[in-house]
Amino acid sequence: MRIRASFAISMAALLLAVWTLQARRNPGANSTPLSPAVELASDRSTSEQAIRFLEKRIQADHEDFIAHNKLAGYYLQRVRETGDLTYLNLAARASRASLASMPAEKNSSGLGALAQVEFSSHEFAASRDHAKRLAELEPGKSYPQQLLGDALLELGDYEAARGAFFQMERLGGINVLTRVAIEQRTARMALLQGDPRSALKHMRDATALALAMPHPPRETVAWCRWQLGEIAFSMGDYAAAEQHEQDALTTFPDYFKALASLGRIRAARGDFSDAIGLYQRAVQWFPDPAFVAALGDLYKLAGREQDAAAQYALVEAITRLNEASGNLYNRQQALYFADHDLNPQLAYVSAVTEYNIRKDIYGADTVAWTALKAGKLREANASMQEALRLGTQDSKLFYHAGMIARAIGDFASARYNLKRALMLNPKFDPLQATIAESALSSLAQEEQQSLPAKSRTN
Repeated sequence: MRIRASFAISMAALLLAVWTLQARRNPGANSTPLSPAVELASDRSTSEQAIRFLEKRIQADHEDFIAHNKLAGYYLQRVRETGDLTYLNLAARASRASLASMPAEKNSSGLGALAQVEFSSHEFAASRDHAKRLAELEPGKSYPQQLLGDALLELGDYEAARGAFFQMERLGGINVLTRVAIEQRTARMALLQGDPRSALKHMRDATALALAMPHPPRETVAWCRWQLGEIAFSMGDYAAAEQHEQDALTTFPDYFKALASLGRIRAARGDFSDAIGLYQRAVQWFPDPAFVAALGDLYKLAGREQDAAAQYALVEAITRLNEASGNLYNRQQALYFADHDLNPQLAYVSAVTEYNIRKDIYGADTVAWTALKAGKLREANASMQEALRLGTQDSKLFYHAGMIARAIGDFASARYNLKRALMLNPKFDPLQATIAESALSSLAQEEQQSLPAKSRTN
């Protein structure tokens, strides 16, 4: 019996080794193959007709909570498709009007809509609390656990999020949309935990499941393909990343997320002209501060200083509106300031204020990066260790860690992390990757200069 057990263990180890080798050679070998991308039908005209119909219903009867709930759902879909925050405000109004007409105890759909609105508005703590209440009202359904897990993930409560996703899978059964959602979230968890190859597999499986539906949902498929491109880019595989983004744009022409990501890939491959054009199109659809700032950086690198200044001014204007209307862009604002050496104290305070509530690894990274620029080296180093705690393979995290180590005189750690950043994704950011290269090349001289005079002469 012992011999059989030992043999079984040895065979299992051998099979695992073979599988690992195959996965390294071909990350997609154990994933569901995807059919070539085709344009999927848009339901915009149908949804617009439904929106007009429901709005008229509500004008005739302000207490029609069912119409409010359906309307909130359509508005949220428009947010996902266009990024237009006007629809987010309309969804918030509809969900709150629904709950004002009928309390959550008899209106779980209204509560679910409100939790989604809060999540999209980056009010993650409120979304978590309402998702918990929804789970109490609907204990046998998977959707409350999905909402809860999503909010917990953004708040940095990773173990609790994993538990919610487990419950979501347990309760979801064989429902295809639930299976797609589970694969998407499994991919996200794998990426956070430093396993991008598993993330690729699960996101590919999510895409295949969505494509196999009788009427594949256009935005869902495009989102999955966009995420495949994001994961490939994070691994420095620019060719695969570009193909995935092209597939997303074939599926959903002018999908703003894929336009911006394709622009970033083109910039990484040295095609600044195409990159600028793609970012211009993305910004026309949705002036996200990250897109606008990236376009400004590309203008700067192309020597178009006036155009760059105009984009940077637009970022400032958007973030001022953010301060007046909510906290949607707090993190983007703080990172923009830190990346461009602007308003270091304001950036740091903004990052810390958000991290007091949203304690995820990227919040810790934002605190670390802004603390460095504000001259708070001890806090920068401590927060950076928090940011790295999951083992996430992200060049920007390694870059920030390397620059912080350099500032505190830990040259070995600085060299290690800057090399990791550039080996993983050599052109992770048009401006910041160049700074990383320069910092890495100057480390030897800086280290020599930091030694006592006697040591330098020996």
